[in-house]
Amino acid sequence: MKILVCISHVPDTTSKINFTDNNTKFDTNGVQFVINPYDEFVLTRAMWFKEKQGASVTVVHVGNATTEPTLRKALAIGADNAIRVNAEAIDGLTVAKELAAVVKNGGFDLVLAGKESSDYNGQMVPGMLAALTDFNFVNAAVGLEIDGTSATVEREMDGGHETIATNLPLVIGGQKGIVEETDLRIPNMRGIMMARKKPLTVVEPVGNPIATSTKSFEKPSPKGAVKLVDESNIDELINLLHTEAKVI
Repeated sequence: MKILVCISHVPDTTSKINFTDNNTKFDTNGVQFVINPYDEFVLTRAMWFKEKQGASVTVVHVGNATTEPTLRKALAIGADNAIRVNAEAIDGLTVAKELAAVVKNGGFDLVLAGKESSDYNGQMVPGMLAALTDFNFVNAAVGLEIDGTSATVEREMDGGHETIATNLPLVIGGQKGIVEETDLRIPNMRGIMMARKKPLTVVEPVGNPIATSTKSFEKPSPKGAVKLVDESNIDELINLLHTEAKVI
């Protein structure tokens, strides 16, 4: 079984976010980048298939050369090889089209991706990738088992979980639950040293036209001052909830 794991290069959630060029571009100065957390969950699941079922695992990312340390970390975790598509990840459709070309050229059976990236939260790429490749697709997966060409997927839904039977080829949009946080792997020294020798192939983009552009970014409004109300002053609390918070 050939597995492709899609990796996003995202800012660490503790990073301070700023914008440049009249709030139209993300300022990367001083920002620490990491593997998208949802992608880290599915990468860990891919490693299980590698160790238990002999699957091969390739990681792929659409981005420039500055993103290669993130791919090297995925290799240090245990992926066999990496592919970087030498293009800017402008929008979800552009990324999905570039990934679709990699899938078609590589003959992959199973594509694992996080259900969304933690920077844009679009939840677009896995579904569009499945449509472009004509693969089966399950999103919000919290469980995955493969037996030959048959797959059993557990997905989260409103009010509970749903178990789906499907077949390869398959695209999965995964999240926490497909493995637990305690299962996530930290690269050890041996893995880091081996990652330096593993192939990282750079491929040129297929050149899909960009469908969207960013007009501006805007930070959330700063939180207002907190008003404390004495527990005995119920009338004032009700008045504030009615006139200021406007929730009653």
